[in-house]
Amino acid sequence: MNTLTDRRAVARQRTPLNRSQIAGFWGAWAGWTLDGMDSFIYALVLTPALTELLPRSGFAATPSNVGLAGSILFALFLVGWGLSFIWGPLADRFGRTKVLAATIFTFAIFTGLAATSTNVWQLGVYRFIAGVGIGGEWALAGTYVAEAWPEDRRKMGAGYLQTGYYAGFFLAAALNYTIGVHFGWRAMFLTGAVPVVVAILILLRVKEPEKWQKADAKTVRVKPLREIMGPAYRRRTWVACILLTIAIIGLWAGAVYEPSAVIQLATRAGMSKGDSMRMASLATGLLSIGTILGCLALPPMAERIGRKMTLAVYFAGMAVAIAASFGWAFYLPNGLAPFIAWLFVLGFFGGNFALFSLWLPEQFETRVRATAFAFCTSFGRFVGAGVNFLLGAAVLHMQTLGVPVALTALAFVLGLFVIPFAPETKGETLPQ
Repeated sequence: MNTLTDRRAVARQRTPLNRSQIAGFWGAWAGWTLDGMDSFIYALVLTPALTELLPRSGFAATPSNVGLAGSILFALFLVGWGLSFIWGPLADRFGRTKVLAATIFTFAIFTGLAATSTNVWQLGVYRFIAGVGIGGEWALAGTYVAEAWPEDRRKMGAGYLQTGYYAGFFLAAALNYTIGVHFGWRAMFLTGAVPVVVAILILLRVKEPEKWQKADAKTVRVKPLREIMGPAYRRRTWVACILLTIAIIGLWAGAVYEPSAVIQLATRAGMSKGDSMRMASLATGLLSIGTILGCLALPPMAERIGRKMTLAVYFAGMAVAIAASFGWAFYLPNGLAPFIAWLFVLGFFGGNFALFSLWLPEQFETRVRATAFAFCTSFGRFVGAGVNFLLGAAVLHMQTLGVPVALTALAFVLGLFVIPFAPETKGETLPQ
């Protein structure tokens, strides 16, 4: 009884958040939400956009060409994500909030411009530059929340923050269910320009974290990228890169190909084109709800059993869910319902990204934290771009979507052998 009372007392005594910390969190969360929305818009409008643009670019809009062009354009988008590591050193030098606003402004403007595309080349350029902006938002939002929130709140703050990206998936699905179905793919891209407002609010209302201000005042200028590759950080940098690469492969294999898989299964079940698109939107919403729950469940688990064991549980869950959904349910005669059921499980364990928002800031000091976060996430995106291209080629060669995506489950099995080499930071405070 006393133990329960003590726990409640500790919960009541948590450090209160000030106005700037609250505004900063909601600004970062909203940016991350709209980032997720912008990212997933492409997956939802891929088929209608390329069906219109390929003939204007001199190519027939066959299912094979749509699949191949979609994979190439998405690979370009991921390369843009990879180049987003440039934002990390800028944030370590000039501040978290200014550069965070710049990333949001970049991806919002160029997502909106994608609505004006008249051929696939223009769409590719706009998505590439949007990717540069989108890729930087996570590193800077995660760094900001870790540094701005009190020590007794920042771990749960990482879980709250990560829900934003998948709330963005849900928002994109809702927009596609309403705007996309009735007004088409160009209207969907135009909605992606809305985050400009969030960027302006962040610039006007959010202060820099005190940790960064103190570190900036006393830090002798170093080259942060060189430092995270030096003896002190080299091992944890590369281990984090590998683990994030695995997580990114799983995210994009499952999430990006999920709408196409649902549309195929719904069509096979006799649904009309419009009903199939709506079913894909509903399935995406369910996937998003599962992931949000996974993000919220993760921080308490990480505090109880440690960072490494928590990631192992989530990676094992991803391996099973990807194999069961794309490798088994996708090929059932009436596979739509079991496939969608497994999507919820896939979504829950896809919440493993919340661990990186919590764990990466704990592994690096303030003067190099944003650079390390941005580099590790960007490395994974470069590899993810290559894997996505190979997946597209495999789908084209095998004439099926399920097996190539199901094989990405092997990456998570590999990850289970890499996790022991990462540092365990449970119980440690954020390094200054």
